Amino acid sequence: MSTASFATQRDPATAAARRGALLVACAAVCWSSGGLIVRLVATSPWTTSLWRSLFAALFLSAVLWIVRGRGIVAQWRDGGRPVLAVAACMAMASTCFIFSLAHTSVANTLILMSTGPYVTALAAFLLLGERVAPRTWVTMGVALAGAVIMVSDSYSRGTVVGDLLAIVMSASFALATVLVRRHPEIRMAPAAALATTLTALVALPLADPLATAPRDLALLAFFGIGQFGAGFLLFMAGARLIPAAESALIGMLEIVLGPLWVWLVLSERPRGASLVGGAVIFAAVLAPSVVRFVVPRRAVSA
Repeated sequence: MSTASFATQRDPATAAARRGALLVACAAVCWSSGGLIVRLVATSPWTTSLWRSLFAALFLSAVLWIVRGRGIVAQWRDGGRPVLAVAACMAMASTCFIFSLAHTSVANTLILMSTGPYVTALAAFLLLGERVAPRTWVTMGVALAGAVIMVSDSYSRGTVVGDLLAIVMSASFALATVLVRRHPEIRMAPAAALATTLTALVALPLADPLATAPRDLALLAFFGIGQFGAGFLLFMAGARLIPAAESALIGMLEIVLGPLWVWLVLSERPRGASLVGGAVIFAAVLAPSVVRFVVPRRAVSA
C-alpha cells in the first residue's frame, strides 16, 4: 500500500479527531466561564444555583426531546434507579461547585476539582475492586500533597469551607463516574438533565428568585445554557471522537482559563500557597495525560 493511499484512508479519521479536539476545547472554554459568572452576579449562592440549574434543565430536556423524539421523563424511566443515583451525585457536585466559588478563590475551586480522576480511581478501587496502577498511586499521592499545600492557609484566610466544598464536589463526581462504570447502560445526557432538575428543586425553598435583577438573570441564563448545558453537550460530542487521555488533556483548559478570566476582569489573584499547591496538582494531573498522548504517537511514527 502506497503512502498516499494510506494518507487518504487516514484523512476521515484525522478530520474526526480534529473535530473532536475542537469540540472538547470549546466545551472547556464554556466551562471556564463559571467562576467569572459567579463573581459577576449579585444573587445568593442558592439563587444562583436555582437559576443555573433551571435554565440548564430546560435546555437539556428540550435538546433531548428534539434529538430523541421522547419526553425527558420517559428517558429517566429507562435508566431506573441507577440514573437517579448518578443524578443525585451530580446534583451534589453542582451545588458544592456554586458554594465553593462563593467561599474560596476560583483557582482553588477549579484546581481542587481537577483531582477528580484520582478520586475516581480510589473510589473504583474501594467500591468496584478495580486495579490501580502503581504510577497512579504515585500521582494520587502527589496530587494529595498539592491539595494539602493549597488548603494549608485556608483557615487563616477564612476559605477553608470553600476548599472543603471543592473536595466534596470532586468526590461526588467521582462517585457518579463509578456508578456509570458499574451501570454502563446509563445515558449521561438524561442523567445531567435530571441532576439539574434535582439541584433546582433543592435550591428553590432557600432561594429568592424574584429578587434577581434583569442583568443577573441574563448572566444566569448563560450560566445554565451556555456554561453548563452547551459545554456538556460539546464535550459529549467531542469525547466520542478522540481518546480519553486526549479529552482529559484538552479539558485542562478549563483550569487554566477559569482563573485567568477572573484575574483579567476582576483582578482576583491566587495566593502563594494556591499557586504552589496548584502547580503540584496541575503537574500530577497533566503528566500522565501527556505521556499517554505523546508516547503512542512516537511509537507509531517510529
